[in-house]
Amino acid sequence: MPAFHEIQFPPKIAYGASGGPEFNTTITTTQAGFEQRNINWQKARGRWDVSTGIKSKTDMDTVIAFFRARFGRAYGFRFKDWSDYQGVNQSLGTGNGTKTAFQLVKNYFSGSNSYSRDIKKPVSGTVKIYLNSILQSSGFTIDHTTGMVTFSSAPANGVLVNADFDFDVPVRFDADQLAVRIDGPGQYLWDAIPIVEIRL
Repeated sequence: MPAFHEIQFPPKIAYGASGGPEFNTTITTTQAGFEQRNINWQKARGRWDVSTGIKSKTDMDTVIAFFRARFGRAYGFRFKDWSDYQGVNQSLGTGNGTKTAFQLVKNYFSGSNSYSRDIKKPVSGTVKIYLNSILQSSGFTIDHTTGMVTFSSAPANGVLVNADFDFDVPVRFDADQLAVRIDGPGQYLWDAIPIVEIRL
């Protein structure tokens, strides 16, 4: 079986999840109090707790079924991060007359600094492609499992390639056991149910 299941975690439950992107940084402090900070990851990795999105017995049953079908940590799946799930007018690159394949990306800007994120799991039916700001209705295909846009004819030299899209994050459960405590009729308490972004 594949290591990734092209199925979305229930978005209603994902709406209540807590978490977000994390980096990995090593900090060494000298005796004088100065710091040396080393960036270990060039790309952030998301981490969430989906237990906070469970509001009812029905939600609990849904998560248990979803967890069993993924065999715990074994299989990846799609997750909608409600805090960051859309890209608008994102630059994919500039045509050179020969390049036909462009990766969907989301670009983040803060002052003079920027960060580019590859989008591997666009949501079907949401992707719009523009050439020099003109919406295209044909002449390209979208691989919704990789985020790759492929044109039948290469965009001409200097043509700007942009896109709008919704996207999911590829994740997996970060535990092989679910722990639920029943305090009374209809009263269910969960330990954390962690999920973590996977690199594809």
